[in-house]
Amino acid sequence: MDGVSTALRCAGHLLPLDRPCLMGILNVTPDSFSDGGRFLEPAAALAQARRMRAAGADIIDVGGESTRPGAQAVPLDVELARVIPVIETLAAELDIPVSIDSSKPEVMAAAVAAGAGMINDVNALQAPGALALAAAHPSVAVVLMHMQGQPRSMQSNPHYEDVVEEVSAFLRERLQAARNAGIEAQRIVVDPGIGFGKSLAHNLSLLKALPRLVGEFGPLLLGVSRKSLFDKLYGGLPLEQRVAPSVQTALLAAQSGAAILRVHDVAETAAALHLWQAIRTAE
Repeated sequence: MDGVSTALRCAGHLLPLDRPCLMGILNVTPDSFSDGGRFLEPAAALAQARRMRAAGADIIDVGGESTRPGAQAVPLDVELARVIPVIETLAAELDIPVSIDSSKPEVMAAAVAAGAGMINDVNALQAPGALALAAAHPSVAVVLMHMQGQPRSMQSNPHYEDVVEEVSAFLRERLQAARNAGIEAQRIVVDPGIGFGKSLAHNLSLLKALPRLVGEFGPLLLGVSRKSLFDKLYGGLPLEQRVAPSVQTALLAAQSGAAILRVHDVAETAAALHLWQAIRTAE
């Protein structure tokens, strides 16, 4: 991808792209698949964000609507009430960028006004007005993710003739749409959407193809943390036992060139990356 910079501008912060960055997941929801309800109260959310920052997070991703398989839509006013107070406080307090995980342009706009430096959209800015909103804020980075279907039904029967090519074609189309709307390529990160309308075989094919995807699209975000693909891969693996394979997969993604790793377990992933980078740079 031409014109890729070594840092991503996120409002008043720069997110380095010359090493793998850690995006800490902060779900202020009652029903997210891994930590639903744990950080719904603002005080709990802020404490968790501080812990992730201390553990090595480079950016905090705040979401107020679960996108787990089968999740129901959340009314606009509810999502705003969940995320905006948290983003305002984190943006004022932390020395790293804050991201808004939402597909609603109204939430994106309010979050950016509150200090968010990145828009992370599982719907790749396809909602009416989303592209224009992102284009109107040139200091804000955007993540365009692939998803087949919608959260409520995306895992019912995902089907592809060639998952890598079809995901790539979608990302190419959304990148072009973003550029046509006036969003510079240097502001964009893509996400192949592991677990979003994909079977275990589809997910494994995409993970295998990460070097190809990085080579074509440049900065790439990958989120595999604690996902059900590990349950399927190992024939039954409860959430509390998915930390190790999540960290292992994040490390493999870093080795394949992924720029941003979206994780629940920041300390464990940071430790693995630290060891890998020490080995890489050893004489």
